[in-house]
Amino acid sequence: MAATIHFEPDVSRETLAALGEGHIAYVKEIRSEDVPNLFPQAPEIAPGVKLFALHSADGTPIMLTDSREAAIANAWSNELETVSVH
Repeated sequence: MAATIHFEPDVSRETLAALGEGHIAYVKEIRSEDVPNLFPQAPEIAPGVKLFALHSADGTPIMLTDSREAAIANAWSNELETVSVH
């Protein structure tokens, strides 16, 4: 019977967040109810609307749009590589 070895690297959350900073971004689906917390300057949006937020590698919100494709296009136009997060 083979033994399973599990390795957990000793890397802080801060270090992980800084990886690719300035070059990597991710798109996250959000609801309009979450907008005031992420984008306080945004106008009021009706409840229940599905939106997409582009975030920098450290989680800082960059932009808000109504389509995933527009968020990805904005990332590309700003020379950001989008990655999937789970």
